[in-house]
Amino acid sequence: MAPRAYWNGSLKLSLVTCPIALYPASTQAEKTHFHQINIKTGHRLKQQLVDEQTGRVVDKDHKGRATKSPRADTSRSTRKSSRP
Repeated sequence: MAPRAYWNGSLKLSLVTCPIALYPASTQAEKTHFHQINIKTGHRLKQQLVDEQTGRVVDKDHKGRATKSPRADTSRSTRKSSRP
C-alpha cells in the first residue's frame, strides 16, 4: 500500500504554481522498537501494574482510567482501558 500524504498544498512563485505533498519519512514497518533489558543478564524486562495502596499486582482485566477532578481526589471511570 502506498504511503498517504499527511499534508497537501501548493507553492506559488509568480505565475507558476507547483503542487506539494508531504509524506512520512518512514512506514510503521520501518520503525525501530526497543525492548527494556536487564543490563547484567541481558533478559527482557516486563512491567507489572501495582496497586498504590495495597502493593498487590493488578490483573490487566481490572485496569481502568480515571481523571483528576478539582472537587475530588479522583474521578473513577468504570470503562476498561481501550489499549490491549
